[in-house]
Amino acid sequence: MPEPITEQAERVLSLWQGSWVAAFAVGILVWGLIIWSVIFHRKRSEQLPPQVRYNMPIEALYTILPIVVISVLFYFTARDQAYLLETDEPADVHVEVVAFQWAWQFNYLDDTLDNGGEVQFSEVGTPDPAGTADPSTQPTLVLPEGAVVHFDLRATDVIHSFWIPEFAFKMDVIPGRDNAFQVQLQEGTTGEYVGRCAELCGADHTRMLFNVEVLSQEDYDAWAAEQAALAEQETAELEEAAAQAEAASAGEAAEGTEAAEEEAEATDEGDEAEVEDTEGDTGSADSEENDES
Repeated sequence: MPEPITEQAERVLSLWQGSWVAAFAVGILVWGLIIWSVIFHRKRSEQLPPQVRYNMPIEALYTILPIVVISVLFYFTARDQAYLLETDEPADVHVEVVAFQWAWQFNYLDDTLDNGGEVQFSEVGTPDPAGTADPSTQPTLVLPEGAVVHFDLRATDVIHSFWIPEFAFKMDVIPGRDNAFQVQLQEGTTGEYVGRCAELCGADHTRMLFNVEVLSQEDYDAWAAEQAALAEQETAELEEAAAQAEAASAGEAAEGTEAAEEEAEATDEGDEAEVEDTEGDTGSADSEENDES
């Protein structure tokens, strides 16, 4: 098992280890009974052993003991599952995870999606054109140590699965269904990790990788401020470009309208001149007829 970096991962590891302890205990009991039967009840003569129809104490033990084992395992599993899916604690960081073929996008929100959180800035990966996993094209999920992080999961095409091995936990990302979970990152976990898709999502499933970087709170705050400033600058540039495009479009429309008006005026002037010429020709014809008379 990888070294856990969240409190939830510690709980998963404890459940995993406890399950193995219980499995070994049951295995040792069964193996011991088998060995005991082989040694002490092996064939010693041709005499047929006493035949019995049943043994009530042993059969009761065979029924009750598995029920007890399963009940104990079920209790700890249900308890830990409820703990892993709790999302009521106020989070320090809110991340919307968007999975698509064949990369990831991480939108950093100011609140959860259920509460109408808005995107502050984003990290998005670019699928490698060569069809291979390339760390330079993969997005990086940046998180602060010691923080509570809320993840909202969303898919745009097929079912994916968001998995960071050091979380010891994964959750499906399903189109049309928003999933969510929270983790409490532990102190002293700064470093770089690798995340991946744990669901066979298509031909290039192996390219669904992303980087994870855990920073100290100070470094994370500086990084988040820088990303927010870059996002604001990009938004301002896009708005300015849109305004310029709109102004240019309005200018072209005005020029087109002016040209149409000029053309209409020229047409009107031409029609007036034609009318004047027609009247002049008519007057000349009348004069000629009077002269002939």
